[in-house]
Amino acid sequence: MKEEIRRWLEQAERDFKSAKNNLNSADYYVASLLCQQSVEKALKAFYMKKFNNIKKIHNLVILAEELKLPKKLIEYCDKLNPIYIDTRYPDASGELPHEKYTRERSEDDIKTAEQVLKWLKKKI
Repeated sequence: MKEEIRRWLEQAERDFKSAKNNLNSADYYVASLLCQQSVEKALKAFYMKKFNNIKKIHNLVILAEELKLPKKLIEYCDKLNPIYIDTRYPDASGELPHEKYTRERSEDDIKTAEQVLKWLKKKI
């Protein structure tokens, strides 16, 4: 595996671990953001493997479609996609991120991200 691909994947795995840690500390919006980030970085690792470059976007759906992920995984990416903006800006959804995200929501985001990450790791 190329060093740059390995680095992207390693950071994706670390972000996912940190998502679980933030869930345990009740920082739910951070847990969900790190789920989105872990999937984005793993998609970029796979993109680099497949196309030998990085696409500098944050849209998980575009990356997943270009990588021809299975339909169900594209749906998972679509579910995680809005988290990038939603958790970073207090005016993105009308609710403060730390108030909007709950344990249940973040647990679901972790399960969703885990499914995408498992598939990507097999491909990388």
